[in-house]
Amino acid sequence: MESKHAVAALAALAHEHRLALYRLLVQAGPGGLAVGELQARTGIPPATLTHHLHALRRAGLVVDARDGRSITCHADYARMKALLAFLTENCCGDANACVPAATCRPPRPSRRNRP
Repeated sequence: MESKHAVAALAALAHEHRLALYRLLVQAGPGGLAVGELQARTGIPPATLTHHLHALRRAGLVVDARDGRSITCHADYARMKALLAFLTENCCGDANACVPAATCRPPRPSRRNRP
């Protein structure tokens, strides 16, 4: 990944709503989430949601596909991995300090589901 692409991706993620949207899409997996579902989960007004999703698309972090009348958004995992690789490329001068660069963890239990 080139530095200018990393800057664009990090700038897109440097907003609370966009970061939350991106994390939801990463957690959703390859199936992604419909825009309506993103709106329902976040409570972000539709026009604002469209603005934030557009910023994530421009940065290459999110792709979408039309399915009939709905649009489904997906995290671009290749771009995410490239960004993580870029950020950890010369980690502290010691590659072992950053191993593993990233691992997928199971989602944290929702506070609503706790006894």
